[in-house]
Amino acid sequence: MEIDLEKLKPVGAILFSVLLTLAILYFNPAAALQNSLGDLGYFGVFLIMFVTSATVILPAPGLLAVFAAGSAYNPILVGIFGGLGSALGELSGYLLGFGSSELAGEKNQAYNKVRGWMNSNGFITIFVFSVIPNPLFDLAGIAAGSLKYPWWKFLLACSLGKIVKCAVFAYLGLSLIG
Repeated sequence: MEIDLEKLKPVGAILFSVLLTLAILYFNPAAALQNSLGDLGYFGVFLIMFVTSATVILPAPGLLAVFAAGSAYNPILVGIFGGLGSALGELSGYLLGFGSSELAGEKNQAYNKVRGWMNSNGFITIFVFSVIPNPLFDLAGIAAGSLKYPWWKFLLACSLGKIVKCAVFAYLGLSLIG
């Protein structure tokens, strides 16, 4: 009996995603990092955004840390560190899509719409999805990965959008708390 490894790719990708998400939820490193944010500074913002963005589909409240950090630190630097951490964390969705182009399925209308936008103009699609606070960014990451969109373009567009978003949240924290 021969095992077709290509058919097991989607199962492996889903299993990896579920296990990673469960581990993050169980160990809740974001809460521990938020408690020690004062000790970690900008690197703490980077870590919190990385960890909270690495969850696929399940949203995590990393922007709250950016909002709070904006009142204590330079909002531009908070935006840069938070945005870069978030963008690197979003590679989990990209890699999930890269490992399994059948993951989201043909019947998911939202995914198919995002995939169409990715085919038309991937860079702009990733940038817009990353700059707007929304839980659907993972669809763009999965679509980018499944379309084998160049990882460096994905990371560049995502970083630019996430930096803008984090800087806005940091400035809001400065103006409302600071």
